[in-house]
Amino acid sequence: MARRIIVIGANAAGVEAASAARKKDRTAEITLITQEKTAGYSRCGLPFVIGGQIPSFKDLIVYPPAYFQMLKLNLKSETKVTAINTKDKTVTAIDKTGFAETLQYDSLVIATGADAFMPPIKGREKQGILSLRTIEDGEKIDQAVKNGAKSAVIMGAGLIGLETGVALIERGLKVTVVEMLPQILPQMLDADMAKMVQEALQEKGMLILTGKTVEEFLGDDKVAAIMAGGERIEADLFISAFGVRANTKLAVDAGIPLGETRAIKTNARMETDVKDVYAVGDCAEAPNIITHKPTCAQLGTIAVRQGKVAGINAAGDYAQFTGVLASAVTRLFDTEAGVTGLTENAAARARIEVITGAISSKTAADYYPTAKPIKVKLVVEKESQRIIGAQIVGGEEVTQRINALSFAIQKQMTVRELAKADTAYAPPLNETWEPMVLAAEMVLMKLR
Repeated sequence: MARRIIVIGANAAGVEAASAARKKDRTAEITLITQEKTAGYSRCGLPFVIGGQIPSFKDLIVYPPAYFQMLKLNLKSETKVTAINTKDKTVTAIDKTGFAETLQYDSLVIATGADAFMPPIKGREKQGILSLRTIEDGEKIDQAVKNGAKSAVIMGAGLIGLETGVALIERGLKVTVVEMLPQILPQMLDADMAKMVQEALQEKGMLILTGKTVEEFLGDDKVAAIMAGGERIEADLFISAFGVRANTKLAVDAGIPLGETRAIKTNARMETDVKDVYAVGDCAEAPNIITHKPTCAQLGTIAVRQGKVAGINAAGDYAQFTGVLASAVTRLFDTEAGVTGLTENAAARARIEVITGAISSKTAADYYPTAKPIKVKLVVEKESQRIIGAQIVGGEEVTQRINALSFAIQKQMTVRELAKADTAYAPPLNETWEPMVLAAEMVLMKLR
């Protein structure tokens, strides 16, 4: 009898799991179930449609209906899974017409993702607080701009909050960002690197208030202003970017254990503690490559890698997930920022003693007219002298340097080895001394 594989969730992790399973098992019955109207689209692209770089939300659909037909994947959209029974190996689902059915599985992949998080702030039940997680969310923000919104308050200065803020400034809005912590991009950058990004954003007209907590939403039925740090801030548009929380309700109700991070606990094969049930993407935890502690980094790159591993295993083959470095990059106006491995703060939380070194350089020969500034910061474990983290802020060429340093960390390269690296040079493309090598030299001077 054909193997029955059910995947709950049909975005990055879910579609990758189903595709990988199909490549391993040509005869399996593979069903994807999603609550959303649209499956297989890029959430990461949403701010760039709002900003106008991408013409339409439809352009974000990576896997059109024809893809699911071609791979013989049974896609059930606008359908909600209400229960998982791991004893009987069944999933109960209800579609938008109210039709309920119970489906049998041999392997189950949970890819329920994460939901936008709203802290318990007074007045949060009022109308007019938007978030940016789905295409529908994006359309609401876009419509508000088309309806004449002139100003926006964004609550949270993480990646999505800042990318959305940039998009709205590009659409002509006056944007205020409110962040509870003393710096922007707190998960991604240390304070010294975040300061550079913040200054670049302020130069472009973004008003950034750090160290301010949103205390209340003001207005009658609809939000008209917020109180933050004792100050009243009015706007036409209010966007909640407080972050996301793993969507684990189905797993918890089914008795599938969560891990330390409150995301679903998995092993190296992305299996949960329940046989034949896998979890992937923003709802699942996996070990950090450096600390070996569980983490839930919630990035698209991690979601697809985990999805592929779970799909291969769900189809009866064997694959392992190697762990997470949480490498990430962004571009905000003409400033690029990237991270891989541990920040100085994260290393301190993991009780790892580190030495850091940073250098400001150029992306081309200093005399070359298009040379742009770039700053590279390395985080090195003091005892072993191994590179365990890097952050880069610059005008260009950040992504591939972050990728190179990610390889270095995964290969356990020491800072001495990096300082001797053989790198390329041409006046329009790089300095004779590669900035990553110069940052390594800075660490070595401190180690001496």
